[in-house]
Amino acid sequence: MIIPGDRILFQGDSITDASRDKAKDGGSGVEGGQHLGSGYAMLAAARLLADRPGDRIEVRNLGISGNRVVDLAARWQEHCWNLKPTVVSIMIGVNDTWHQFQREAGVDHARFERTYRHLLADTRARLPGVRFVLCEPFVLPCGVVGPGWREDVDARRAVVKTLAGEFAAVFVPFQAVFDAACTRAPAEYWGADGVHPSPAGHQLMADAWLAAVGHHRER
Repeated sequence: MIIPGDRILFQGDSITDASRDKAKDGGSGVEGGQHLGSGYAMLAAARLLADRPGDRIEVRNLGISGNRVVDLAARWQEHCWNLKPTVVSIMIGVNDTWHQFQREAGVDHARFERTYRHLLADTRARLPGVRFVLCEPFVLPCGVVGPGWREDVDARRAVVKTLAGEFAAVFVPFQAVFDAACTRAPAEYWGADGVHPSPAGHQLMADAWLAAVGHHRER
């Protein structure tokens, strides 16, 4: 899927943001995004760029901690369309659940699907050749994750998988990856609070992302 000259944009919430240094990108990170944080986006980009040094691939990370799908949509023109990426990787959804359970400020499933679909459709209209990588949200059975969370996130996972089919996107099954990992080590090992991955968890995500996109150059 990744071809020479691609401009890859990682988008999402704190899991994608992963403490990237926005000050190094001029504050907002809109013009930069070159500081990739310390999570799966950085790990995936590092492997991709090391494997393909001659392919002129650019990678940006503009994930922002705390974002729900409506927050992502609100900043999309400045943080996506204006940058004209050729590949857009999106991971969003856990805050739509978390904010609801925490303070009744989440996004219901119908609005989540409607907003996400419009975002993808509008992006395809403005950037006709863009390719999408849609990453499913996930939770681990530990930390802040309580009763009802998994069922709520599962509904959002189903939405993302449906949209991946509609928009011919690569689908990255992060929940399945973590479910399998939890048979090898406790959930807390992969992400102590149930939402934010540990370094080992981020490595799992990077590996899954690279496997899904088929990062090696076709010969």
